Amino acid sequence: MEILLVLIGMVVYFVPCLVGSRRNHANAMPIFILNLLLGWTFVGWVGALVWAMTDNVKADAPTAPGA
Repeated sequence: MEILLVLIGMVVYFVPCLVGSRRNHANAMPIFILNLLLGWTFVGWVGALVWAMTDNVKADAPTAPGA
């Protein structure tokens, strides 16, 4: 049970990284580093998430259907 909670916590902690990589963000690695080092603070986590959701995606990124 504890291992499951740790895994769920890690997934939630790295949501900004997952969003950035899923959206093919041009700054995916810096987002990961910010999330890794400052994600434990609420401000760092939210900052990484907002950064990951910006429109700075790579030009060859496929667009989402319906977008």
